[in-house]
Amino acid sequence: MDFDPSWLLISLPIAFVLGWLASRFDIRQLKLENRQAPKAYFRGLNFLLNEQQDQAIDAFIEAVQNDPDTQELHFALGNLFRRRGEYQRAVRVHEHLLGRGDLSRSDRERAQHALAQDFLRAGLLDRAEAALQKLEGTRYENEARLALLAIYERSREWAQAADVAQKLDESDQASYSTRRAHHLCEQATERVAAGDLPGAAKLLEQAVELAPQAPRPAIDTANLQLRKGEANAAFDTLVALSDTAPLALPLYAATLQQAAVAAHREADALELLQRRYVESPSIDVLEALMALGGKPSATAEEPNPTPRDGYIAHLAQQPSLVAASRWLAGEHFEHEQFHPQVQRALDQATRPLMRYRCAACGFEAHQYFWHCPGCQAWDSYPPRRVEEL
Repeated sequence: MDFDPSWLLISLPIAFVLGWLASRFDIRQLKLENRQAPKAYFRGLNFLLNEQQDQAIDAFIEAVQNDPDTQELHFALGNLFRRRGEYQRAVRVHEHLLGRGDLSRSDRERAQHALAQDFLRAGLLDRAEAALQKLEGTRYENEARLALLAIYERSREWAQAADVAQKLDESDQASYSTRRAHHLCEQATERVAAGDLPGAAKLLEQAVELAPQAPRPAIDTANLQLRKGEANAAFDTLVALSDTAPLALPLYAATLQQAAVAAHREADALELLQRRYVESPSIDVLEALMALGGKPSATAEEPNPTPRDGYIAHLAQQPSLVAASRWLAGEHFEHEQFHPQVQRALDQATRPLMRYRCAACGFEAHQYFWHCPGCQAWDSYPPRRVEEL
């Protein structure tokens, strides 16, 4: 059968018309989608400004469905999910972004940072750690290191915390020397618990070099020296600390008294404690002074003073229910049979006054913490009891 050229003349115009119609359809569809996406976007923005997060999320989901390539809508949607506590949905959004091959490096780093925040807010610390480590060398590096430091401190992984704190210190954005000293002290405490006293001593030496003005390394060093039977060295360590950190004396007054007794240097300790007590009266310093047989200078002029008169001298300088209760504990009264009940009530009333209180979050504890269990802040506890604040 011979080819008829007339068919070619007929088919060319038909193909042209069909192509034109198809292009018009695609253009109309594209215009329709482009009109729908901005409407959904602005509707979501309006809901967000009116603090209607549920409706805003629905609008943004519609916008994303109409235009899946819009990165900013994905970021906005993921942040909204995180704010509402829907962490799994936020994770899916940011993982979807990271799975795209056409994402720019800047947006990829941003998505990785957002994913790490999702895991942090959800309390998935192991997955947050892995996500944060991938931000090393990016513009979020410093922020990621701070988050990693918080994770390691919360989970008491002190060696890892020390490594991250060292990197932050080397970045010259802030000084982390005192914090690094705390990490070394924590590691030294673990070594002591394991019976490795030489290893603990080396860590404490590094801590003192890092933060010579901080009280904790010296206090922990003195405690370790006492444990090793080096009473003279412990006493000298605390005497030097009393010059660099006199306000922290209530924290180590009892240790100073024990070291003085073990080293037979009670006279030196008495002179130091009396002088510091006059400068800043404290119930802890007073009791260390009384344990050595000394008294505040105010009792020196009294005839036949007794050790318990130190509490009376303390009351003369500042009102203290704790001092009053402890003085009453040794007194004899007319109705002696009621004394135990009265003393028990006083002890109950004074127990909260002997706590330490975090200045950052208000968390109270009978034990002094260098690292607040409530807010995770360092050195946030004043070295004085609640009654003395």
